[in-house]
Amino acid sequence: MKTLNDFNFEDKKALIRVDFNVPLDDNFQVTDATRIISAKPTIIKVLEDGGSCILMSHLGRPKGVQEEFSLRHILSKVEDILGVSIKFAENCVGPIAQEASDNLKPGEILLLENLRFHEEEKLGDQNFAKSLSKLGDIYINDAFGTAHRAHASTTIVAQFFPDTKCFGHLLAQEIESIEKVMKTGEKPVLAVLGGAKVSSKITIIENILDKVDHLIIGGGMTFTFIKAQGGAIGDSICEDDKMDLAIEIMKQAKEKNVQIHLPVDVIAANAFSNDADTQIMDVTEIPNGWQGLDAGPKSKTLFHDVVIQCKTILWNGPLGVFEMENFAKGTIALGDSIAEATKNGAFSLVGGGDSVAAVKQFGFENKVSYVSTGGGAMLESLEGKTLPGIAAILE
Repeated sequence: MKTLNDFNFEDKKALIRVDFNVPLDDNFQVTDATRIISAKPTIIKVLEDGGSCILMSHLGRPKGVQEEFSLRHILSKVEDILGVSIKFAENCVGPIAQEASDNLKPGEILLLENLRFHEEEKLGDQNFAKSLSKLGDIYINDAFGTAHRAHASTTIVAQFFPDTKCFGHLLAQEIESIEKVMKTGEKPVLAVLGGAKVSSKITIIENILDKVDHLIIGGGMTFTFIKAQGGAIGDSICEDDKMDLAIEIMKQAKEKNVQIHLPVDVIAANAFSNDADTQIMDVTEIPNGWQGLDAGPKSKTLFHDVVIQCKTILWNGPLGVFEMENFAKGTIALGDSIAEATKNGAFSLVGGGDSVAAVKQFGFENKVSYVSTGGGAMLESLEGKTLPGIAAILE
């Protein structure tokens, strides 16, 4: 696996695919700069070697050229974070981009306009990728968030750098973190899968059953498993068509010696609302008119005891409707347990949109080993898929 450390960037122009697809408010201010901050070590390494950086990214889902999706909006934020003034090219290919690249001196940074202003980017167009490739001497992919897409800038462009391509620090870290969970992690290995639907996690569950010793299933998925075993779940969310699958998963887990842990009690509510009446109920005895919205106190203790004995932990998905304050306690308690295990030497990886949001909201970001920056890419890695953006560098 070629990384930044395999190259000296002196007098070289590094064409870097970053993931600056960051959220903006109505005034085009960046509201979460995590992805920009994550790209900083790669960019600084190139500059310190005496090279220059040409940064390319997409922003949002524009249909053609749309001013609100211009990367010009994030220019000052990127400058703040990197501590360097940055040049901007009004296009990412063609004479404007080429001239800006030709004039770039060592120690300078050029940010290209939104790649997705050209439909050729998403189509993985060969000629578009070739135009991009002419801008730099070495290609670095540091955009894990788009590594599962075979787009021109993430995958196709790598072909034009047969011996001069590598992973940036961020992407290398993402790969290593996932490998720790899936291949090299110290046992016992635990996966915590939460969220609403079994259907969105089937492939992950099937792929990780061979790799884990414990599997905690929480969130809305719980009730498909409970109902499949004959429990009463009231009005709780359930995928009736996935009940046979739930039974099959439990059977496979038993055969593979994987212990599945489900909540034993829940915080149930008489409406899907933060202001609803709540009661602690046995997870198998929820009456009609009530729905489970969070893990209960016994479940929190049970999960804590599992987490604390594990050496490698993957967390994907919350244990309850954490967006509502009254149903966030299970997710917070799980975060506390994983933070404690991490402090005691366990490796913990958090990935997937909702769990990352929860970790940030409740201040666990610096208390776990690694928080993944790529939702879809992370999930596809856990499903055992080879991501095109990663394969393109390894080829």
